[in-house]
Amino acid sequence: MSKRLAEVARKVGVSEATVSRVLNEKPGVSEATRQAVLTALDVLGYERPSKLRGERARLVGLVLPELQNPIFPAFAEVIGGALAQNGYTPVLCTQTAGGISESDYVDLLLQQQVSGVVFVGGAYSQRDASHEHYARLTDLNLPTVLVNAPVDDLDFATVSCDDSVAIEQALNHLRQLGHERVGLLMGPRDHVPSQRKLAAAKRLIASWGLPFHDELVVHSLYSLEAGQAAATRLLSAGVTAIVCASDPMALGAIRAVRRAGLSVPADVSVIGYDDSALMNCTEPPLTTVRQPIEPMGRTVIELLLRQISSDSAISDELFFEPELVVRGSTGPAPAR
Repeated sequence: MSKRLAEVARKVGVSEATVSRVLNEKPGVSEATRQAVLTALDVLGYERPSKLRGERARLVGLVLPELQNPIFPAFAEVIGGALAQNGYTPVLCTQTAGGISESDYVDLLLQQQVSGVVFVGGAYSQRDASHEHYARLTDLNLPTVLVNAPVDDLDFATVSCDDSVAIEQALNHLRQLGHERVGLLMGPRDHVPSQRKLAAAKRLIASWGLPFHDELVVHSLYSLEAGQAAATRLLSAGVTAIVCASDPMALGAIRAVRRAGLSVPADVSVIGYDDSALMNCTEPPLTTVRQPIEPMGRTVIELLLRQISSDSAISDELFFEPELVVRGSTGPAPAR
């Protein structure tokens, strides 16, 4: 506290006692000096005391990890539209390689006095990532909602697609088609949604009385290029089908199959996840597990507005059931 007082006092050109009087709302300070002290707090990156923050703006931060994966723009469209219908303006924050970090975005949003923050994918779902900036949101009691599977120690309202049901739908579909050697192309090892999918796959395969083969699981980044490289490893292990943790990864897997001189689905079946835009227009059209984006987005706004109106935190995780959409990228297992 003393360091903060000294820095602000130097910035404004007043005594530490004057800064203290402003922070504690004591009399004897002119309005011009008071405003100068508050501005200095903002410039130096210090939080104003809650009683001096003023009314929050009708802005809501919408933080996305990227825009290349079409599932994120789809969520942004639904959530942004619902915010506008309720009189709030979304502030879109998109991370780029080497650009502004999620933590930096949180700082910027707090400076803008936003009414709340929605995260659609981010560090909260990665066990090995830094989570310190989320603690700031908790300390400020700022309304916050997460989309999909956070780490265990973050108590925010969360809207998730049920990862366990998603992988069960995909694997049951492939089993009905006669596939016995199925590869799992998952996200990074520390990514909670992929951990949930993998755990559910192990339970399901065990319930069938079959062994689980760890060599048929490959972890990858969520991109077409990474999916292609990872799928190549699975093909070398002799899989007849690949279940992917995202649609871009599935498109990469299809490319890997073709580069290996094989075809989809005659030689290898491929299933994606999300049912993002244009997946019915690929060749072949992609079989995928659809996230219910519209109802999930509406629920995100309901949870956020409940927190804004009541000024009380919500820490429940609500699960939505996905839907398997069967198209042309899956077929019967090839005869051996």
